[in-house]
Formats: sequence, structure tokens, C-alpha cells
Amino acid sequence: MDDQTPQPGPDSSYRVTADELRQFIERFERLEQEKKDIAEQQKEVMAEAKARGYDTKVMRKVIALRKRDKDDIAEEEAVLEMYKEALGMA
Repeated sequence: MDDQTPQPGPDSSYRVTADELRQFIERFERLEQEKKDIAEQQKEVMAEAKARGYDTKVMRKVIALRKRDKDDIAEEEAVLEMYKEALGMA
């Protein structure tokens, strides 16, 4: 075996610099912290709403509905009514 044989290694376009890698990791960590802070703020909002007498379970359902397309909601509600009628729950 020849000592001059090139050793397999990463392509030069994929070389990692410590500073760049550190920046990506630190950015990600900051975003994780922001996400945690936002989740805590959301919990505080729900706790405040609950303290004022609102049903937070229903509020969460309303929030989920507001994210959805109106036609999808109408279709789901129509099917739900049909199923309830079929089971004598209407």
C-alpha cells in the first residue's frame, strides 16, 4: 500500500467550520428557548381565561376550528349530524 494514496474524506463543499456549526446550533437553541417561552405564555393566557370562567377545553377547540377551512368544517359537521341521527342521538 502506497503512503501517497489520497485518503477518503469529505468533499470540500461539505467541510464544516467550527464557527459556522456553532452559529447554526446556537440559532437553533435560541429558537427552542423562544418556543418554550411562547408555550409558557400560551399556558398563562389559558390560565387567565380559566380563572375568569371560560371553558379552556372549548376555547382550544374553537382555536383549532379557526385554523381550518370553512368547507372542511361544514362537511365534517354534516357527517357528524348524519352519524348522530343514525344512532338516534339527534
